[in-house]
Amino acid sequence: MNDDSETTNSAEEADELEMLRATPVELILGNYIFHLIQLAAVHLASTPADLSQAQLIIDIVAAILKAGDERLGENVNLYRSALAEVQQVYVRAATSASA
Repeated sequence: MNDDSETTNSAEEADELEMLRATPVELILGNYIFHLIQLAAVHLASTPADLSQAQLIIDIVAAILKAGDERLGENVNLYRSALAEVQQVYVRAATSASA
C-alpha cells in the first residue's frame, strides 16, 4: 500500500465516521429494526419455517422497542406494527408446524 491509498482510506474512514455522527441514532436503529424484521420474515418463509431463528430475532426486536420506546422517534409505532405483523406470521407458522 502506498501513502496515497492510505491517505484515501483514512479520509474515507473519517467521512464515514462523520456521517455516522451526523445521522440521528433513532434513524440508524430504525433501519436495523426493519432489517431484523425482514430477516425474521425470511426465516418464517423458508420451508420448513425456521421458528427458532425467527423467534430469536422477534425477541431481540421486541427488546429494542421496549428499551428504546418513544426515544426511537416518530416511527416507533410503525416499528411496533411491523413487529406485530411478523409475530402473527410466527404464530401461524408455529401453529401449522405443530398440526
